[in-house]
Parts: sequence; C-alpha cells; structure tokens
Amino acid sequence: MRFYPICLDIKNRPCLVVGGGQVGTRKVKTLLTCGARVTVVSPEVTPELSKLAARGRIGLKRRAYRSTDQEGVFLTIGATDDATLNHLIHRDAEQAGRLCNIADQPHLCNFVLPSVIQQGDLMIAISTSGKSPAFAKYLRRQMQTQFGPEYGILLDLMGTVRRRLLQNEHAPEAHKPLFERLIAEGLLEMIRLDQRTRINALLAEVLGAGFIYEELMENHGSGNSTDEADGP
Repeated sequence: MRFYPICLDIKNRPCLVVGGGQVGTRKVKTLLTCGARVTVVSPEVTPELSKLAARGRIGLKRRAYRSTDQEGVFLTIGATDDATLNHLIHRDAEQAGRLCNIADQPHLCNFVLPSVIQQGDLMIAISTSGKSPAFAKYLRRQMQTQFGPEYGILLDLMGTVRRRLLQNEHAPEAHKPLFERLIAEGLLEMIRLDQRTRINALLAEVLGAGFIYEELMENHGSGNSTDEADGP
C-alpha cells in the first residue's frame, strides 16, 4: 500500500489552486466545502470562480503562476493542462515539504483524492491509488444506493446522545456498549423507515428517560457532501 489513508482537517487553512478551468473550479468548490481559505492563480477563470471572487469567497490572482505563490500555503493543487507548469508546481511544493496534488498526474502528487460517498458526517472514500479513477467512480456509483440519508441521521443522533451523556458525567468508556446495543437492535432501520415510536422506545430502554428522538434532532451538526476523485 503506497498511500497512507487520512482525513485532513483544512478548515481555515490557506490552500492554493493553480488553474481556473472546470477542473480547478471543482477543486475549489471541494476545498470551500471543507472550510479552507482558497486562493486561485490563473490568467483565465470560469464565471463561477469570478463570482466566488467577487463575493469574497476566494482570493484570485489573474496572472501566471509564480513560485512565490506557494509561500505560507498549507496545500497546493495544480489543475492545469500545461505539463511544464505542473512539474514546476510539484517541484516547488516538494522543495517546501508541502502537500501537493496535480490533477490527473498521480506521479506528481504526494496525496491523491478519492471518490467519496457522503451522507452527513459519514464519509466513505474509495481510491485506486491513482491507477484507475474511473473504476473508483464506478464503485462509488455502485455503493451510493447502499448508503442512504438514514446513515447521516444516525450519526447526528449518536453525536447528540454522546454529548448529553458526557454532560451528565458518564464515563466515556461506558458509552460503547450503549451505542453498540442501539445499533444491534435496529436503530438504523428504524430511522430509515421513520418509525419514531419504536425509536423513542429503544432510546428509553437503552439510555433511560429524557432521550426523545425529536428533541435530540432539533440541534445537531451535519456534514457537507463532497465528491472528489483522483482523476478522470
């Protein structure tokens, strides 16, 4: 296994995208979804990137790439069709020990982007280590129907329950059997079928009084859906 699997927190981190075409636009949108601070460098950009820049969502430099553009950057993505420029971007990133991905060029990357199935905070990443991104996308389409919105709802519910248990000074190690029992007794399927009476009965049986599904779901955080891939 060449690539080390990792989920990277890039919220509020400066990220650079070189290239303002459709591929660059897709990369920018994914970075923004994850909360990054994005700067785009490209002489030409798509209308969508222009709008994002006008609204202050991204920084935009309408010019050719310079090696100094990577100064202070956490992560760099090259999204151009210029082989010489892509090699330069890669070289600059490597010399600085920076995370770098060059679209469709796995040999110029120190990380690749998987195809992703996402339901709320559930994220399933599929990668072929850059060998066949098309097959990774095929697998994603095959698996997409297996993981519906009930998975995201379940995670929101579990997260809220966990926070409440911690507030009540429950020992964290005591949570595991409670959550395992909820899952084993069919909570996911109950959520899928929206069987709220059964859900509340199970919550009361396992967790005790005061754990009401509708109340627990009133305030919760949910993840954003992304779909990125390591090539065509």
